[in-house]
Amino acid sequence: MRKIMVCVKRVVDYNVRVRVKPDGTGVVLDGVKMSVNPFDDIALEEALRIRERGEAGEVITVSIGPDEAQQQLRTTLAMGADRSILVKTAQPVGPLTAAKAILAVIKREGPEIVILGKQAIDDDNAQTGQLVAALWDRPQATFASKVEIKGTMLTVTREVDAGLETIEVDLPAVITTDLRLNEPRYVKLPDIMKAKKKPLEVTDLAALGVAESDTVKVLKYEPPKPRAKGVMVKDVAELVAALKSKGLVS
Repeated sequence: MRKIMVCVKRVVDYNVRVRVKPDGTGVVLDGVKMSVNPFDDIALEEALRIRERGEAGEVITVSIGPDEAQQQLRTTLAMGADRSILVKTAQPVGPLTAAKAILAVIKREGPEIVILGKQAIDDDNAQTGQLVAALWDRPQATFASKVEIKGTMLTVTREVDAGLETIEVDLPAVITTDLRLNEPRYVKLPDIMKAKKKPLEVTDLAALGVAESDTVKVLKYEPPKPRAKGVMVKDVAELVAALKSKGLVS
């Protein structure tokens, strides 16, 4: 029986316009809608499809974050996950600490497949999946747009700069998902009600034997600079002249 572990992150909903705090210490979260990271929704959908094909027996979702992240884990349970684990933290953690916490849960749960979104839309680091694979000393297949299970191996089609690349990796393995892997299902009201009765365990870094070890510290947040006003040109010659004046062409 295969067990699949899906890692999800609580982030500001992708439809919300993010605002930086006036003092530059972070982004405004009060009253802001929070959701499951969209790439992690794709990761969960793929795990559920694998289970529905009879190729896995259990899907577990894991999140690292504040107590409020239970709401997002309940959403994953409503989507179809069997149970969830919250690693509760008072402050956000970086990719390395997150990877160590995930590894501690892996050692306890023993999944054959660990799936994460390729990146989180809040920090865009795209590091956690690779760090988990390195610490676990298991193969990784990142930026997956197609996943097939063949016995004790995974065949994964990856999206790379040159196009598509197909690789095979032995199980257990780590997968990170790209946008084109699938389209996540919608959560229905009856499923939301059923999810309230599914198991959701709360633990913390200390209970897992994990100490914070991130070496990168965010000093300040700044909003992007406003775009400069465009310039209208009459013809190609005027366009070339404008580009030359800015030193963009010689």
